[in-house]
Amino acid sequence: MGKPKITIGVCVRNGEDNIGDAIETILNQDFPHDFMEVIFVDDGSRDKTLSIIESYVPRMGMQVKVFHHEWKGLGHSRNVVVDNAEGDFILWVDSDMLLSKDFVKKLVEFMEQHPRVGIAKGRQVLQECGNLLGTLESLSRAAGRMVDYKSEKSLSKALGTGGAIYRVEAAKEVGGFDPNLKGYGEDWDIEIRIRALGWHLQTLNAEFSDYERYGLSWKKLWQRYWLRGYHMHHFLHKNRELIKHYRMFPPAAFLSGIVYAHKLYRLTHQNMVFLLPFQCMLKNTAWYIGFLASHMASYEAQQSHASPLRFPE
Repeated sequence: MGKPKITIGVCVRNGEDNIGDAIETILNQDFPHDFMEVIFVDDGSRDKTLSIIESYVPRMGMQVKVFHHEWKGLGHSRNVVVDNAEGDFILWVDSDMLLSKDFVKKLVEFMEQHPRVGIAKGRQVLQECGNLLGTLESLSRAAGRMVDYKSEKSLSKALGTGGAIYRVEAAKEVGGFDPNLKGYGEDWDIEIRIRALGWHLQTLNAEFSDYERYGLSWKKLWQRYWLRGYHMHHFLHKNRELIKHYRMFPPAAFLSGIVYAHKLYRLTHQNMVFLLPFQCMLKNTAWYIGFLASHMASYEAQQSHASPLRFPE
């Protein structure tokens, strides 16, 4: 095999239900497998995730590395990939993600043609998912990235790692991910630092689908965004100016949903998009309550001279 052109980074914890599908979507790429490697990082799974990964290794037909450690969080796990990647680029694939067949090819070609782009990301597919709420979640996340990532406005819009390709040179130039960011925010944090060194961020037309395709319940949506708010504690200590708290209040979230609905209706002509204001309001309410919970936990720990804030796993 030749030197890998691209490293696929898969950081996973307790993903036994869908890790097999994610691996299959990697195997189905039309990019030459001789120039691909895959690095799996199992972050302390307590289910069958690691054994499923290991069962695929002998038949993947490409270079594969598997790492396993007790739970240390996303920042640490992503650095394992960065430190061990042999490719020029890293494509991050979540354990519940599916890629279009030409996804790797399109992203690699784009990065080779645009040497000052540090991070590029594909596009969330605009189609119906497992249920109405899952579809709304997919559409709202897609709409949130419909900005010009060369503009100042985009500084408050994280690309996110799933479905994104990183230039290894850029990731190493900023010292990798912050290992203190264990749950969410590690991607936004490194994006900020990569931008600060003059690298560009970009989106392009290469499609992927994410966890929403399985469908969502209101309870699961609430839990997901509560955790996002909770895990943003350390991120906001480093980047206080990026999140305007008034934008997280329910009325502001409702207005954002109206903007998203307007954008998406022009693209999809689906009436369901007009439910987005209510969905956005619920998500931001959950996020803000989670954020306040982490803030209070940190304050109480400081007051009692207890151990530092411990994040939910």
